[in-house]
Amino acid sequence: MKFMKEKIIADENAKVDIFSNIFSSCFFVGHIPKASGTFGSIFGMLFFLIDGFQKTEILLPAIILCFAAGIYTAGVMIKRYGDDPSVVVIDEVVGMWITVLVFLILSKGEYGIYTLILLFFAFRFFDIAKIQPAGLFDKMKSPFGVMMDDVVAGIYAGGASFLLVYLLSVIITHI
Repeated sequence: MKFMKEKIIADENAKVDIFSNIFSSCFFVGHIPKASGTFGSIFGMLFFLIDGFQKTEILLPAIILCFAAGIYTAGVMIKRYGDDPSVVVIDEVVGMWITVLVFLILSKGEYGIYTLILLFFAFRFFDIAKIQPAGLFDKMKSPFGVMMDDVVAGIYAGGASFLLVYLLSVIITHI
């Protein structure tokens, strides 16, 4: 379980195209020296300030497109920065979006600012904890593994958050 990943350069001669660098680092957020995954998750949450982004018909295609592009760009970045590089944070963005999507599907589209904060912390917990099969994907040392461990963390975080909110609403209703 890693709280902080160090930025390393595995191959100084490996070239990274500008698209892969900008996309996978989410406009260089991934190059923040400490807690780049946390900042990547925050970057992902900022999209929910855009009116309509939380709609399934917008969110789901965005997830699919960014997941596929993330696999490509993570592959480019791995050549220079090594396995699961800290500069790649598009996986955190996709994982965060999946967290919100799962919660929205289970809750039938209801959430507020406090729920978004809960979803953020739940995703960070599950992303760091690497509960199986996330741990298996994390150990793959491939672009697919880089993206998939956050997909799994997002599914867990969205489901666990829904369950927590549901249980709290039942308890509060019966008090």
